Amino acid sequence: MSSAHTASPIDSAHTPRAAGPSRFLRVVAWISFVLNAVIIGTGGAVRLTGSGLGCPNWPLCAPGSLVPTEELSWHSLIEFGNRTISGPLLVSAILVVVLTWRIRNSRRDLSVLSFVVLGLVALQALIGGIIVWLHLNANLVGVHYVISLALVCITAAYLVRMYEPPVPRERAVPKGFAILTHITTFFMAITVIVGVLTTAAGPHSGDATIQRDGVDAVLMSHVHSFPGYGAFLLTAAVLGWAARARLRPLKWVVTLMAALIVQIWVGIFQARHGLPPLAVGVHMVLAALTAATMTVVVLRLKRPVVAGAEAAASAGSAAPGASAAPSA
Repeated sequence: MSSAHTASPIDSAHTPRAAGPSRFLRVVAWISFVLNAVIIGTGGAVRLTGSGLGCPNWPLCAPGSLVPTEELSWHSLIEFGNRTISGPLLVSAILVVVLTWRIRNSRRDLSVLSFVVLGLVALQALIGGIIVWLHLNANLVGVHYVISLALVCITAAYLVRMYEPPVPRERAVPKGFAILTHITTFFMAITVIVGVLTTAAGPHSGDATIQRDGVDAVLMSHVHSFPGYGAFLLTAAVLGWAARARLRPLKWVVTLMAALIVQIWVGIFQARHGLPPLAVGVHMVLAALTAATMTVVVLRLKRPVVAGAEAAASAGSAAPGASAAPSA
C-alpha cells in the first residue's frame, strides 16, 4: 500500500461507487449552495442600503400584509426581496434532505450534512425575525451572517462529498501539510469573526435611525487585518508546499490564494475610501466564498480508498485478500 502522503490524487470519476445521488439531487444541491451564497449578497444589500427595517414586522412585512404596501418605501422592496429568497432556499434544503434520505444507507455522510443545512436554514429564519423585533441588534446581525457563512461552507462540503464514492477515506498528504492547512483554517476563522465585529462597529447599521456605539471602526479595521495577513502568509506556505509536491489539494489552494488576493485588495480599498457600501458588500460575499474554498481544500486532504471502493463495487464477490491496495 502506498504511503498516505503520495502526491498523485485519486480521481473519483474512475472510482466505482455504490448507489449514489441522482441527477436531480445534484442539481438541487447546487441550487442550495448558490442560494445560500446569493442570500448573503441580498442580506448585505439590505444592511448597506439602510433597509433593515424596510419591513417593520415579521413574518408579515407590514401590519396585515405579507408584501410591502404603498405606504412603505423602496427600502421595503429590498428587504422583502431578501425575505423572498428565503422561500426557495428552504424548499431546496428540504428537497436535499428528502432526496438524500432515499440513499441514506449508503450515504450517511450526505444525510447528516443535509439535516444540518435544513436545521440552520430554519434557525436563520427565526433569527431573522428576532432581529427585526429587536430593531437590528448588532450582535444578532453578526450571528446571522456567521450562520449564513457556515451554510455556504456546509453546502460546499456536501457538493464535494456528493461526487466521491461512499467508501473509507485516507490521508492523501503529508501529516505536516495537513496540520499547516488546519492552522490556516483557524486563522481564516479568526479573520472572519473579527471582520464581523469590525462591520458591527462601522457606519452601516442597517437603518438610518440606528446608531452603533462601541469600538472605533478604524481601530477594528487594523485589528481585522492582522489575522487576515497571517492567513495570507500561511496560504502562501500551503501553496508552495502543495505545488512543490504536487499534492491533491493544489488546484483548490491556487483558487484559495486567488480569492484571498482579491479579498485583501477589496478590504484595503474599502478601508481607504470610507467603507463604500458596494465594496463592503463585495467583501462580505467574497468572505463566504473564500471560506467555502477553504472548506474544499480541507476536504481534499483525504481521498477515497480504492480498495474500499472496489470492495463496494464487487459486493463481496472477490476472494478474501484479493482487493487491490490503494494505488499512487
